[in-house]
Amino acid sequence: MLVKNKNFNLQQIAESGQCFRMNQIAENKYSLIAYDRYLELEQIDEEEVELSCSEEEYELIWRDYFDLDYDYQRIIDTLLQGKDGFLKEAAEFGYGIRILKQDFFEMMISFIISQNKNIPGIKSCIEAICKKYGNYMVCETTGVSYYSFPAPEALAQADLKDLRELKVGYRDAYILSAAKAVAEGQINLSVIKNCSYEEAKAKLMAIHGIGEKVANCICLYGLHHIGVFPVDVWIKRILKEIYQDEFNIRQFDGYMGIVQQYMFYYMRNKTA
Repeated sequence: MLVKNKNFNLQQIAESGQCFRMNQIAENKYSLIAYDRYLELEQIDEEEVELSCSEEEYELIWRDYFDLDYDYQRIIDTLLQGKDGFLKEAAEFGYGIRILKQDFFEMMISFIISQNKNIPGIKSCIEAICKKYGNYMVCETTGVSYYSFPAPEALAQADLKDLRELKVGYRDAYILSAAKAVAEGQINLSVIKNCSYEEAKAKLMAIHGIGEKVANCICLYGLHHIGVFPVDVWIKRILKEIYQDEFNIRQFDGYMGIVQQYMFYYMRNKTA
């Protein structure tokens, strides 16, 4: 399945800090595990991406997953036409990033794990959890075997000692709390999807181990509240060094989460 879109860059998306099961497998080629499915993607050129799926599967899952109906170029143009030099550079540098519409529960667990961990460490923990508590699967298209992300009910039955052996550290209790909250109905996916950002954030922060930053990440990457502005160490650095802590997040109200991704990706690569 060939997708044409000038704001769809696989490398930028894979390295944007929002997705932990998207990995490079060859030059310009990536694998992705999401919604119990395995997908391979290849960057053909700046405006074309090849997906290893049928048109039916693309329409059913991946078109929405990659948010391909949203006009990211409009936001890029807004930033390029503005007066903020840093944001101009960030938008130009990260033009192909899109906010993925990922599985809510997977994002809950992933960003709980992300606390005080680097990206390779997060990826390693997530794969270990999938291998122990997920389902073994084989992709019909490619023949590749993989493990799905565990269901809340499976992870809610985990033993703290077993979780600790997967190198999640002190986050073991937080993971278990979140899994139980979903499995037992404290957090209802069909309900929270229809909640406002403030309501969703409050529900998430009521769970042991989820603070404001993690709740904001879950809202942005798991519930697609694209107006949310998570503040991690990279964004804190930008706000302090570039804006002297006087950045007005209201100026891009309604899509600040997308702008945040450009800022994060640019700063992280600029200082690498």
